[in-house]
Amino acid sequence: MTIERVIKKFQENHPGADVTILQLAFEFADAAHAGQLRKSGEPYIQHPLHTAYTLAEIKADAATVAGGLLHDVPEDTSHTLEEIKTIFGPETAMLVEGVTKLGKIKYRGIERYRENLKKMFLAMATDLRVIFIKFCDRLNNLRTLENLPPEKQKRIAQETLEIYAPIAGLLGIARLKWQMEDICFKVLYPEEYHDLEYKYEVEKKVERNQFFQKIRKILVPKLEEAGIQCAIEVRFKHLYSIYLKMQKKERKFDEIYDVFALRLIVPTVDDCYKSLGVIHTLWKPKPNRFKDYIAVPKPNGYRSLHTTIFGPEGKTTEFQIRTQEMHEESIYGLAAHWYYKMQQGGAYQSPAWLKEIIEIQKEITNTSEFVKKIKLDIFRDRIFVFSPKGDVFELPEQATPVDFAYAVHTNIGNHAAGVIINDKLGRLDQELRNGDFVEIITEKKRPYPNRDWLKFVKTKRARDRIKQFAKKSKLETIKRLIPGIRR
Repeated sequence: MTIERVIKKFQENHPGADVTILQLAFEFADAAHAGQLRKSGEPYIQHPLHTAYTLAEIKADAATVAGGLLHDVPEDTSHTLEEIKTIFGPETAMLVEGVTKLGKIKYRGIERYRENLKKMFLAMATDLRVIFIKFCDRLNNLRTLENLPPEKQKRIAQETLEIYAPIAGLLGIARLKWQMEDICFKVLYPEEYHDLEYKYEVEKKVERNQFFQKIRKILVPKLEEAGIQCAIEVRFKHLYSIYLKMQKKERKFDEIYDVFALRLIVPTVDDCYKSLGVIHTLWKPKPNRFKDYIAVPKPNGYRSLHTTIFGPEGKTTEFQIRTQEMHEESIYGLAAHWYYKMQQGGAYQSPAWLKEIIEIQKEITNTSEFVKKIKLDIFRDRIFVFSPKGDVFELPEQATPVDFAYAVHTNIGNHAAGVIINDKLGRLDQELRNGDFVEIITEKKRPYPNRDWLKFVKTKRARDRIKQFAKKSKLETIKRLIPGIRR
């Protein structure tokens, strides 16, 4: 890797931008790391160069790419953060400091590990760009895992799957997420990886290509007739996600029908819906397999139309329809979202779950409990449900109507007596699904929540409110039963 390649990639996304800071950051880091080698024997500067290149790929700004070049300088060389601040300015210095504060996660004791994770969560909540640098740093380290002892490889891979990949998913950075997951999959389950790789790359490759060409010949003329310009490409599900689906649904490889999807990239949002109409005119859609993530984006900002149809020869085929901006956001996540906001002169807004991290940190000082809460409350996949008024509420997957009730308002949760889900009477403990319309039936005479709800609620807010008001209920009962206690 060379600094010229990094600068070229950066300029592709930021034409006309001043790249002086990148050249200077490289020269400073190169001199600082002079004589240092990686375990592979290559010059150490290759690591920050690869980190910076990946940052440039995900459309990071100049300060962040410079931070990628400099991220190991304060910890691994004699140069200080003050020097970086003086030469490169407070913004880049703040990002480098954020990465430095995270420290290198040492795998010598679980408490040390948890403490580092806590630092990472808090750094993420302060400035997301710190985590962009940390992810690109981690990805390059994963790519050189073969230079480490087998046991250490497995530990790093397991921790990446448990922590780094889920955060990358939350941030919507699919490009980093799937690369991390597939490398870890290969390290942790080599036999399953190679078996799946053979079936995927060798046995089915020709069949997939032929099917794609058949669909293309039918679809492209119809889209042209409708005046829709579009690029069609094949989206392949990555090996680890196929493996997870096979495990979860207890299916064989041949029974996973959405191993690949056809992706349509069109100029406008209007063209997205027009293209959907053309596809549904040509082929019968599969019931309950349409998802409109444009009208209701995923929590990580992902936007697209998804539909599954019965294509040629009756084969089920998934289509994903989106604009170029949506496509780049689907690959680069909040990094691309940040990029587009800045390009358009808008203000960037952090996702709601980042605020949740700050709230949890205020309440929980014990590191072990903090990490546990984050993994349970934040790392769960998120869903969207609607109130009768059409307001959208974001909840963790497997959330219940009681979780929804407390998300709306504490009083709604405390007085909840029943629920109507999609116009049908439901149970307060049943699992909500993405897109459900939920109406809570309240009972004014019920002053306190049911403590048994703690057995099934999934959100911290619901648990805390139930415990808080259940205590009051208990105290009131004692006061009633013992004469002479003042109320």
